[in-house]
Amino acid sequence: MTSPLRLVVFDCDGTLIDSQHMIVAAMNHAFDAHGLENLPREKVLSIVGLSLDEAIETLVPHVDLAIRRRVTESYKGAFHELRARKDLAEPLFPGVREALDALHARDDTVLGIATGKSQRGLRHALELHGLRDYFVTLQTADDAPSKPHPEMLLRAMREAGAEAANTILVGDTSYDMAMARAAEAHAFGVDWGYHEPAALDAAGAHLVISDFAALAPAVEAIWPGRAGNGPLEPPPEGHDP
Repeated sequence: MTSPLRLVVFDCDGTLIDSQHMIVAAMNHAFDAHGLENLPREKVLSIVGLSLDEAIETLVPHVDLAIRRRVTESYKGAFHELRARKDLAEPLFPGVREALDALHARDDTVLGIATGKSQRGLRHALELHGLRDYFVTLQTADDAPSKPHPEMLLRAMREAGAEAANTILVGDTSYDMAMARAAEAHAFGVDWGYHEPAALDAAGAHLVISDFAALAPAVEAIWPGRAGNGPLEPPPEGHDP
């Protein structure tokens, strides 16, 4: 009997790519351009995962909508221009390529991305690291409502032809975990991103890993002999699968 198609969908910023320096620099530039006071680094990074419009509104809800829209456009322009600066590089997190290689090599598994980035920004990042061909579906803030709305993940499942019970979302924020839960998929958190493990747990993470080397074993732990079962319940103790 043929195994069901399995889909692993990744968030991008904070999960695959360490883009924190670029994000903060671009946000500061956008705020400066419109006379807004720069926010603490931790505050800026806390909104990573949301679509840009949602992120700006969350950071400065008191600012007029027209100004927020101009800040959004300034951020996009700054992000594009700042890519030339070597001190603002966006490296892969340790172990990313090895984990993707292992999953991509499986005959029964396909990969996708669901991110608050734009299609333009996502494709640039993937091409920069030679990862574009790893993914069969790319879902961005251009295509669907912002996380934690489940539409990006639902679209990814439709495009890949995978059922929710055979889908895992891997992300670093509570928005990712809530999106996965709303789509009735498995929610895997990573602890090296922009939200603390406690926030991931509170948002419904089935487990939280501390190293990409733990991802493939975690995938193997839930899928063999699990046909028809619903999403996992959280493990009784700790974060390990």
